[in-house]
Amino acid sequence: MRYLIIGLGIYGSNLARDLTDMGHEVIGADNKKSNVDAIKDYISTVYLLDATDEAELSLLPIKNVDLAIVAIGENFGASIRTVALLKKLNVKHIYARAVDTLHESILEGLDIDRILTPEQRAARDLTSEMGLGSKVQTLALDSDHYVLKFRAPEAFVGLKYADVDLNGSYHLTLVAVARPVKSKNMLGIDRREYRAIDAIDPDDKITADDLLVCYGTKKAYFSLFETTSPT
Repeated sequence: MRYLIIGLGIYGSNLARDLTDMGHEVIGADNKKSNVDAIKDYISTVYLLDATDEAELSLLPIKNVDLAIVAIGENFGASIRTVALLKKLNVKHIYARAVDTLHESILEGLDIDRILTPEQRAARDLTSEMGLGSKVQTLALDSDHYVLKFRAPEAFVGLKYADVDLNGSYHLTLVAVARPVKSKNMLGIDRREYRAIDAIDPDDKITADDLLVCYGTKKAYFSLFETTSPT
């Protein structure tokens, strides 16, 4: 796919690099020469221009991109005006970054495809993980339901997967299991990395290093660890 990213600060430039690494074509634009110079060797094309100026914005190949992303964060007015001009220029698919609730509310009124709130999302995810425990990673699906990744409880180690009824006992659905394997890095140095098990064998025994990926609620997760934690 071909992406246009307007605003190449920390968030926009990282997004541009990641999309490029995934094999997508990325076109960037920013009004700061330092930002343009920092990214120009990593993405397909980059423009030094003021996206709040309709004449300059129209110089971009906006009709030939699949998605335009307005990643401007530090300038509230510039972000809103850029989105409005992209709408005026008939760009079909637009994402935009919002830095606070007022910014988000105004963007909602512009009827774009998606509003990005990376700072708020990162804070919520960290808060959830801290609330659930430092040894669990989470992906929030709503205010109470999560995909949870955590190390197998000590009480489960040595048991067969068939003997652990996560759903019936704890209302958690086991989605996947990852187990460490030995590999070598580009320098030939041994390292350990986790790989998902393609099919969980019910007769396979749970090891202390197994990572369980489950779907459930906060209450279900707390119930699991209150029940299985050693006293």
